[in-house]
Amino acid sequence: MSEDTTHHSTEAELIAVRRAKLAKLRELGIDPFGARFETTSSPAQLKENFSEGLQVKIAGRIIGLRDMGKSVFFELGDVLGSIQGYVGLKSLSENDLAAWHCLDRGDWIGIEGETFLTRTGEPTVKVDKFTVLSKSLRPMPDKWHGVADREIKYRKRHLDLMGNRESADIFVKRILMVAEIRRFFQDRGFLEVETPMLQDVAGGAAARPFETYHNALGMPLTLRIAPELFLKRLLVGGFTKIFELNRNFRNEGISRRHNPEFTMLEAYWAFSDFEEMANLVEEMTCSLAEKFCGGLLIDHKDEEGEVIRTINLTRPWKRAGYHDLIKEAAGEDFFEITSEQRRERCKEKGVEISVHMEDYEVVQQAFEKLVEEKNFDPCFVTRVASELVPLAKVTPGGRTVEVYELIINGQEISPGYSELNDPDVQRQRLEHQSGGEEQKVDYEFIETLEHGMPPAGGIGIGIDRLIMMLTGAPTIRDVVLFPQLKKKD
Repeated sequence: MSEDTTHHSTEAELIAVRRAKLAKLRELGIDPFGARFETTSSPAQLKENFSEGLQVKIAGRIIGLRDMGKSVFFELGDVLGSIQGYVGLKSLSENDLAAWHCLDRGDWIGIEGETFLTRTGEPTVKVDKFTVLSKSLRPMPDKWHGVADREIKYRKRHLDLMGNRESADIFVKRILMVAEIRRFFQDRGFLEVETPMLQDVAGGAAARPFETYHNALGMPLTLRIAPELFLKRLLVGGFTKIFELNRNFRNEGISRRHNPEFTMLEAYWAFSDFEEMANLVEEMTCSLAEKFCGGLLIDHKDEEGEVIRTINLTRPWKRAGYHDLIKEAAGEDFFEITSEQRRERCKEKGVEISVHMEDYEVVQQAFEKLVEEKNFDPCFVTRVASELVPLAKVTPGGRTVEVYELIINGQEISPGYSELNDPDVQRQRLEHQSGGEEQKVDYEFIETLEHGMPPAGGIGIGIDRLIMMLTGAPTIRDVVLFPQLKKKD
């Protein structure tokens, strides 16, 4: 049994050695790719609930080993954790000893034996019997350094999960957090629903969709950019507390905060408003942090492991007006000067703007660069410009809408609205947003609203960004198992 520690061997040579061991196992009458193996627990469960003198059966990958000559200590585990195993080579039959010498780091085996504590107090299983379950023909990543190359880390996630305990922990934590989010809403009476991902009109957000074509129906379709319009149809139909946790698709840029395929939670609560929805998001996020992150202080580190900031989620979270925050950053007179002077002010502040931008877009650009990107602790930015959110209720006076944008760690995590339910106003707002292109307006949705939608609060939560914030991950690619990457030549 080896750890592929011959530093001067090429990968091809290591594979050749492993294939020779594969052939040897077959000569010994052993199936190198195993079959069903009954277990009493997983390695992680056994270690967590450990006691001595138990007869156990567990299975996992050989992650590491120490050959002591007459005996071998090895680590057996999976993505959830590992436990130490011990084999006394003298106790093995001749056939089993030959089979054991055919094993390497990376192989999957099942073991049966009794639990004990070593002299250093390490929970261990003394192996009485082992079963080969899968012979690995390629070596695992380096035991100590894992997968250091970020390109390989994202393209070959299986290697990252094998070699980087921290990556495996983040993805397990993500899975558990998503399950907890579902429980959070279900415990409060929300029903989980599903709406179409293939839509004939891409609505619910201002974004470029992925386009496709349905041959049998003979019609173009898009992958959804948001589920909002269908969820509101359900409010009209009589559902009063609903949520959907699923994928959205936007045919736009890729960055450390953007993946074209992303997970979004949307929830709607009839007879509520944006302020009550903000309370809900604040409560949910803090409960996740306390349950999975050890508290409300979240450290974010650089690539060298140095803490660069600590996000403080202690309640209550700050709430501040959109225009007030911009004035603090860009000048108290920012909304009193002319639009041309606002453009000059933006240039002075280092905010990049385009000549094609409308005035509200210039203001939003100033917000993103001078406010959003510089705020790290939670802040509900309330009552934003009405042009930005055509699906929200207008506040008295018409200048802003009843909306919050939750920013944490320099990026938007969640928007929340008091939903617009006046069909005539909704028609005007959507037609204005479409720039006069009627095919981009979902008139079927307008007709649905005419049947009466109750007043409601609604939220969207970018799950990937939320997990980034809670785990301290520096990029969305660290919390998406298979991020979209450009194809290699």
